[in-house]
Amino acid sequence: MDKFSGQKSAAQFLYRPIEPFDRRMMDVGDGHQIYIEQSGNPDGVPVIVFHGGPGGGSSPAMRRYFDPSVYRIILFDQRGCGRSKPHASVEANTTWHLVSDIEMIRQDLQIDSWLVFGGSWGATLALIYAQAHPEPVRHLILRGVFTMTQSELDWFYGGGAGKFWPETWKRFRDMIPESERHDMIAAYHRRLFSGDKADEVRHARAWSAWENALATVQSNGSMVDSPAEYARAFARLENHYFINAGFLESDGQILRNMPKISHIPGTIVQGRYDMICPPAAAYHLADNWPNADLRMIPVAGHALSEPGISAELVKVMNELARRKSPV
Repeated sequence: MDKFSGQKSAAQFLYRPIEPFDRRMMDVGDGHQIYIEQSGNPDGVPVIVFHGGPGGGSSPAMRRYFDPSVYRIILFDQRGCGRSKPHASVEANTTWHLVSDIEMIRQDLQIDSWLVFGGSWGATLALIYAQAHPEPVRHLILRGVFTMTQSELDWFYGGGAGKFWPETWKRFRDMIPESERHDMIAAYHRRLFSGDKADEVRHARAWSAWENALATVQSNGSMVDSPAEYARAFARLENHYFINAGFLESDGQILRNMPKISHIPGTIVQGRYDMICPPAAAYHLADNWPNADLRMIPVAGHALSEPGISAELVKVMNELARRKSPV
């Protein structure tokens, strides 16, 4: 076991909790308002944090990876998530809407360039945003890489991860009639958008519990129900994005577009035993990115809160703080 596993809590590696100096709602059009907050040093190096999911929302813990005396920390809830409104809405909610929202945030906050920090779906969005708008991106910091390919979706929703967690997979799978199990994303889609809210919540909790059960390397596979409204937003949004293959033009688009950002430096922190986003995706990404630094954490899974991952991300941000002058 590595020195982090089972011996230290993630909190030991993080900065003290800090309160935002700015909170606001931004009207981004299409009937959506998104929540934005800033904390840390108002004159510091800007870093924007992309939460996971899609559908997860930001949390105060996400501020704690950054030295608040150095960084101007920007968090936001993507469309339909967290404190953004309307809650759980999939209308006018695609990857390209989010990319446009991110640029609107940057311009509204009068930021010329920034660091981009994201994990899981947040890493996906960070890569897509950088490929669409490379000029303002100074460095990409990615965790638990997901490149939105069909093979990655098949791994998690087609039984690949279920081979390691057969009892947990059975509980997720058995929510669906046998005749529909050949396409679990489509089968859950029908139920998450059935119009029967009680049925939507029941399947949303199962969808969310399957993912949460596999998040950490220390997991025992137990499936715990999330609060109804959170589960419904998370599951509906995630499923909406997955059934539409991330709204990308073709499978493998992110890797094919890596030449667009080959000049941008990046650091990838990946759990060796990540059951949700297996390390092959991070390896292939780094292999197609000349300026990438891949850091594989020996005994860690997917979660941002894994002690080894938390420690390495804080280390990365402190290294960048020493190397980079404020924007």
